[in-house]
Amino acid sequence: MAKAKTATKATTATFSWEGTNKQGKAVKGITTAASIDAVKAELRKQGVTAKPGKIKKQKKKKSGKKITPADIAVFSRQLATMMKAGVPLVQSFDIVGQGHSNPSMAELIMKIKASVEAGNTLAAAMAEHPLYFDALFINLVDAGEQSGALEELLDKVATYKEKTEALKAKIKKALTYPISVLVVAMVVTVILLVFVVPTFSSLFEGFGAELPEFTQMVVNMSEFMISDGWIVGMIIASIIIGISQLKKRSRKFNENLDKMYLKLPIVSGLTHSSAVAKFSRTLSTMFAAGVPLVDAMVSVAGASGNIVYKKAILNIRDEIAQGSTLQASLSQSPDLFPNMLIQMVGIGEESGALDEMLSKVADYFEAAVDDAVDNMTALMEPIIMSFLAVVIGGLVIAMYLPVFKMGEVVQGH
Repeated sequence: MAKAKTATKATTATFSWEGTNKQGKAVKGITTAASIDAVKAELRKQGVTAKPGKIKKQKKKKSGKKITPADIAVFSRQLATMMKAGVPLVQSFDIVGQGHSNPSMAELIMKIKASVEAGNTLAAAMAEHPLYFDALFINLVDAGEQSGALEELLDKVATYKEKTEALKAKIKKALTYPISVLVVAMVVTVILLVFVVPTFSSLFEGFGAELPEFTQMVVNMSEFMISDGWIVGMIIASIIIGISQLKKRSRKFNENLDKMYLKLPIVSGLTHSSAVAKFSRTLSTMFAAGVPLVDAMVSVAGASGNIVYKKAILNIRDEIAQGSTLQASLSQSPDLFPNMLIQMVGIGEESGALDEMLSKVADYFEAAVDDAVDNMTALMEPIIMSFLAVVIGGLVIAMYLPVFKMGEVVQGH
């Protein structure tokens, strides 16, 4: 498949302008171009006469929000819709960019527009921004331009991005709830130990009696947190920073982490279903775009989201390159690729509808991820509630044990 042509580097800026259209009405807007003369030329093409001195270069806005994958997914859908409606590509950029609520995303769209106007292909213009458009995205857009079916391929890209972002959101939902509850539990525990327990401790000193062992243990924990709690904080912060750095720098650590996700009782089903769904959705999209199977497998491996699956998919690519069928290659890893996927791939290869079969498999496993998230949440709730009851309830009981003991002493007298 042909590669996207290298983009011509050009320094562009954002200009605001005011002028009059063919009907004599006052109009204004924002355009990204290399110079004021380029803005004037663009406005003349649109039938707009710029007012003297009203074309001004804008300062770069630093207040724009970070561009997220969700922004790219929405942009893909908007661009696909515009082109399907027959709106020219450059005009589509204007409509989508000027209507975007995120200034950073609007600026990115205008830069792509300026690159396209400079003579580059859409794929080449997007390739200038690898932080937001990965190789898979660019290859699909390039395939659409090469085949003359850009509208159709943009629609497939938009669907792919929407599906993958929805899948990520489901997985994030499964992890956010237990983590947030545990963080709140830790904060409440620290507040009780630092502020509440010392108040009770000073009250207990006037009892003149020995405290119960459980209460004494909690009081000792409180005294430690007040005097040396910063050590605990430093240890926790060091662990968090260390893990995050290992995730960024150590391939071996990430591989072991991904292996662990595939074996943990609660999350293994979610991890397997997620990886199979990503594999099926990505391969379906690329195969439908006309990308050769061997070439597609590289992008599919990168999109799998798990190093164990990535290595397995690259091994499958090598087998396919040597003449094996996709079904036979998948059958070599039954612990990673379920029988349903293998059978559907076989049907797709025999019928010539591999992309459709893979799309159906992706739909099934995306639904399986949804069910796994619900089951995981339902399973975690009682465990988390039990944990909170033990920790918070234990602290409360420890504080009231001396009160009960004092009551027994009073009754004895």
